[in-house]
Amino acid sequence: MNPRRRRAVRAPPGSGNPARQVQIGYLIRQLGSAKAVAQELGVTADSVNRYRRGARKHARADVAAKINDAVRQRWQPTVRKRRQQQAATTGGITVETRARFGYTAPIGTTDDGRFRRLTVHLPPEYAQRLFDARDAGAGDQQMRDIVAEGLQEIYFKDGGSRAQDLEVAFTDIDYFDVSF
Repeated sequence: MNPRRRRAVRAPPGSGNPARQVQIGYLIRQLGSAKAVAQELGVTADSVNRYRRGARKHARADVAAKINDAVRQRWQPTVRKRRQQQAATTGGITVETRARFGYTAPIGTTDDGRFRRLTVHLPPEYAQRLFDARDAGAGDQQMRDIVAEGLQEIYFKDGGSRAQDLEVAFTDIDYFDVSF
């Protein structure tokens, strides 16, 4: 195989039909038993076996989220790690959000917050800070503060070329997506 040839990133198990059955089968292969999967998901081993057989097709919303998270956590870890390393060193991250942005600035400017929809590419330093904070177990507010600082510096202050005294508050998040 040509070492320069890139492999396509495959979608995690469960992207086709029957999704839940495929996901549970994958988790059983990864963890070794239905009992181990049940402990991970917080359900009974019988429920896991029903999903595996296809007798139960639809999970409660909280269980479905746990299944999806468990699959994604174990899916192609080297690919995810390589992408994170690339984002933290050269590529950066792209943040798409719709949230209320409030401002604290010198007299004569508005400080009324308003909803904005933004798609902003943040440099690698912010990606590295986000990954480090996540790995250290940072809370949601700490992660928001890092993103708010990045949006403030890159979007609102235009990389330091304007609005030097501007402080931005990032609140009332409608949606938030990070890609790298």
